[in-house]
Amino acid sequence: MRTYTRSYPVVALTFCLALFACHKSVTDSQPDHPSNDSSLVLIMPDTAKSTTPYPHTVSSGCSLAPVYGDSIVYPQPSAGNKDYVIKPTNNPGAGRYFSWPVGLVIDSLTGAIDVTKSETGQKYAIGFVKSGTRDTCLNRLTIGGAGYVDSVYVLASGAATAVPYFDANPSLPSPCSTNGQGNGSGCAFDLSAFAAIQHVIIDKNTGIIDLNKTLNGKGNSVGAFGLFPFNGEFIYTTIYYKVHDESNNALQHITLQLVYYNKLSDVPNKLLANIGSSLTNLLMGNLISTDTNPRPPLIVIVRGK
Repeated sequence: MRTYTRSYPVVALTFCLALFACHKSVTDSQPDHPSNDSSLVLIMPDTAKSTTPYPHTVSSGCSLAPVYGDSIVYPQPSAGNKDYVIKPTNNPGAGRYFSWPVGLVIDSLTGAIDVTKSETGQKYAIGFVKSGTRDTCLNRLTIGGAGYVDSVYVLASGAATAVPYFDANPSLPSPCSTNGQGNGSGCAFDLSAFAAIQHVIIDKNTGIIDLNKTLNGKGNSVGAFGLFPFNGEFIYTTIYYKVHDESNNALQHITLQLVYYNKLSDVPNKLLANIGSSLTNLLMGNLISTDTNPRPPLIVIVRGK
């Protein structure tokens, strides 16, 4: 197995609509789906969606914290294209379930998690508030799979690729071999071809995004932001993929936001300030964010220094 060295020059911020003034549509064309799987769709973040604010005080040693049998779960194939859903193994009684950050699809009444629809490669906090109380009991759960670090990539400084990490841990080696078949392991990325149609150039075996070709185009094609990119222009893409690991080659997905700036000095200061905080959280094994904003990984492509 070949291990890829990850370089995260600046790491980031969950999506905040106020930072970006313009939105380039990515829904103009719909690719043919492999195996005629109508479940493959371009997933657009719901910018109006919010969650309950992360609790300031948490009950320590709380016996009512939701438990799902393990600290990490993986999407699984299921018969009849049904979603893979897990439920709490304990029964804390009547109450409400919450999760942070946005990306986990959880039933607020039962605590059942739709792993298939949830964003993969992310660590979540799941809270339970028993009826008649205000105490929040918390537990952590990781949804296995691929993620991309929220980062600013300055092409003029040589930051030319965005490399996925796995199972919410950027220090783990990639399970993807160079040819997608070696040593009984491998990956298959962009199974829906959404990224390719949007001119986001991704290696189908490793998930590595070529940022130079994504910006400047490949061959005779224009780049993902068109002929004349402008500051703050952004697109979304959804990457469907499979990994030969504990997920048993289940179909998974991750939504990405790509943003363009001409120079590093054009990137908003608020965005850069939050980048440092997110990097610290990631490297310390904490939640990337506890705010209420949607969380597609944010890849900021900067042409010049």
